Amino acid sequence: MKQRCTLSQLLGIEHSILLAPMFLISNTKMVIEALSCGCTAAIPALNYRSEKELHEAILEIRRAISKPFGFNLIVNKSNLKYKSQLKTLLDLKVDFIITSLGNPKDVIASCQPLGIKVFCDVTDVEYAQKVEQLGADAIIAVNSQAGGHCGHLPAKELISKLLQFTNLPIVSAGGIRNNLDVKQMMEWGASGVSVGTIFIATHESDVSKEYKQAMIQYGSKDIVKSTKLTGSALTVINTAYVKRIGTKANFWEWLINNSSILKKYAKLILAWQGMSKVKKSAFKASYQNVWCAGPCIESVKSIRSVKDVLSGLIQADN
Repeated sequence: MKQRCTLSQLLGIEHSILLAPMFLISNTKMVIEALSCGCTAAIPALNYRSEKELHEAILEIRRAISKPFGFNLIVNKSNLKYKSQLKTLLDLKVDFIITSLGNPKDVIASCQPLGIKVFCDVTDVEYAQKVEQLGADAIIAVNSQAGGHCGHLPAKELISKLLQFTNLPIVSAGGIRNNLDVKQMMEWGASGVSVGTIFIATHESDVSKEYKQAMIQYGSKDIVKSTKLTGSALTVINTAYVKRIGTKANFWEWLINNSSILKKYAKLILAWQGMSKVKKSAFKASYQNVWCAGPCIESVKSIRSVKDVLSGLIQADN
């Protein structure tokens, strides 16, 4: 079996810790702090309304610090900006791109000649083998404890299967609260970890004070999976509004997602509407709050700095 390098070896960084790209939440301030602590970080390209804003964000980080960082790119039809975002990332030669929700073939083919690494989100062995054949540099193993769009297998089972049937470095995503969790993932065979939820309630995060307070107020028992918002399982806090609208797709939503005729176009609209609702909730509190988070919300007890949160993870990094 091929020897797997760690995330730190792959990127030339001090710690094998990735501050995960979180839709709406990740920003340049959080990335700069992570890089200054010897870790890496990524931002969803969709966090920027235009390619000009995306371009400026990359330059802002580079002006502040010279360490490797990346961007997350949605590569399916729901992302109407996919091609223009990819062009910007290629033109500025970011260090790595994390692909999600689609076929990364074109991204990998475009990145390889430029030396840009490509990490692919996977939730099972079958897809992991496909991206390995395409030439991916690593896989982000999204398990059932991840926030946002989560996987369906527990971390240990997913890592074990990927170790057995693939040769790529495995970055475990989901269920990481502290240094003990980092150590556990590494012992199970992960090459690194991707951590998101526990960074939502940080000083550097620009989400609303109500969202940050919810991170402290609610616990793991309050996290539910909703298929109602985007058509895919999305982990959210079970607020009064979420309880009212329910978490299961109704008949028409189910039909949209399962009809070969309808889903090509209607699913795109459903995803857009769902994420628009999440966006409104992130920055302005209302009775229709939809706040994304994973079960690791249980460990969030106060609003801290990114540096403080990372210090608790770095202690166990090898």
